[in-house]
Amino acid sequence: MSMKPYSGRRIGAFAAMACVVILSVSGCSTPAHDTLLPAQAAFAERAAAQRATDVRVKARDDLGFILNARLEGDHFAMAVPANWNGHALVYAHGYSVPGSPIAVSEDPADKDPSGGLMKGAYAQGFAVAHSDYDKAGVGVETAVENTLRLRDFLGRMGVKDAYLAGGSMGGNIVMAIIETEPAAFKGALSGCGLVDNWTDEIGLLIDLRALYNYYTDGTKYALPGELDLNRSALSPIAPDAMGFLKDPFRIWQMKRIADPIAALFKAARDKPGGQEAQIIEKIASIAGVSAEPASLIVPIMTVSLGMDDMNATFGGGIYDNSDRVYASHLLSDEEVANLNRDIGRVSANPAAVAYADRWYRSTGRFSVPLVAIHNRIDSLVPFSQFEGLIRKTEGASNADHLLALTVPEINMPLAGTGLDGLAHCGFTPAQLEAAFDALETWTTTGQRPTPVLPDPNPASAP
Repeated sequence: MSMKPYSGRRIGAFAAMACVVILSVSGCSTPAHDTLLPAQAAFAERAAAQRATDVRVKARDDLGFILNARLEGDHFAMAVPANWNGHALVYAHGYSVPGSPIAVSEDPADKDPSGGLMKGAYAQGFAVAHSDYDKAGVGVETAVENTLRLRDFLGRMGVKDAYLAGGSMGGNIVMAIIETEPAAFKGALSGCGLVDNWTDEIGLLIDLRALYNYYTDGTKYALPGELDLNRSALSPIAPDAMGFLKDPFRIWQMKRIADPIAALFKAARDKPGGQEAQIIEKIASIAGVSAEPASLIVPIMTVSLGMDDMNATFGGGIYDNSDRVYASHLLSDEEVANLNRDIGRVSANPAAVAYADRWYRSTGRFSVPLVAIHNRIDSLVPFSQFEGLIRKTEGASNADHLLALTVPEINMPLAGTGLDGLAHCGFTPAQLEAAFDALETWTTTGQRPTPVLPDPNPASAP
């Protein structure tokens, strides 16, 4: 779903879903100048001849250049280095809160949405490119279409070998593309990816929201807004009349969800073993997540603001907890009975489940090298998604095409909350560079490497 732990509005696009807690919108700088070299101007002319519209080219101060244009109305951006090796890295960003702008970074080598991966590839001589999707929120189908359209354009521009990368929801996009269009990319990289299936992921989010609602009912820590699990608690989409205030409105709605959960954790911190601490421990134990702030704030915020979009995109609910028995060793038999009597319930729509499986439940059958990297603990996409992909590739006798890398989790400030929490997509630029180097080496030599990724916390190593 940075690979960058906290990235403004792109959530989970290698960008930590924890970034959803960031309560400010950063600006975008583009190191460029106005004078184009003849080859750069010629590139722009070729792009227009290859069915790109609204073509804009800017020269970078490093003698590379930036191309911004549209393909069938959808914006894409491409940064080409002065020492271009003729190859490209195409990046598929992750989930964004409904109502977020869909335009991508105009210079992906400068304002890098991948947390350092694109910038590192650019420095090695790769052109780096990414496309927007037709919608914010869940958008695998449109992302696959737009990413493949961009890949086709790059091919018409002379790019023979291209690599694909994506994180969080972008990892799901990676799986959909390499399993259904095996000739499109030479190799692929997924980070913190939703690489197994949507039903388990959405189920975890709904379970956490349902448990949180149950245990905070009647307290000052209760979530605001709609309690029906089939609906978003709050809408992040501002009325059109709000104009330029749409971004502040969305951020304010995010804050309204984050604040009571953060307050619960602060109270638990101040009163170890108290009622608030017990609530957190019970929710975490029942749901099977870590009893730390990001593992509740990030997923609960995601589903509380995104449920309407999820159901609209899938065509209904894809998770059914009507028969689930919620339990934990922390609960007495009476507490288990009360919980299962009163917790919110949802049911699945078979047609919606079928759509979610089509976009996308992985099969483990792909023929290009795939490097997948995941944190041991991730606050939004659980390690079980990673384990599911490994099982599938082994079951399909396809393990030789997967290099699965596990790295330690990273604890980082949750901006706007006064708390620290485990990152979603908690990778360092050095780890991403090592993973991409491994992929390039693998596709070049035909031998799967065994890279050692840098420790993000070397000072804590024994």
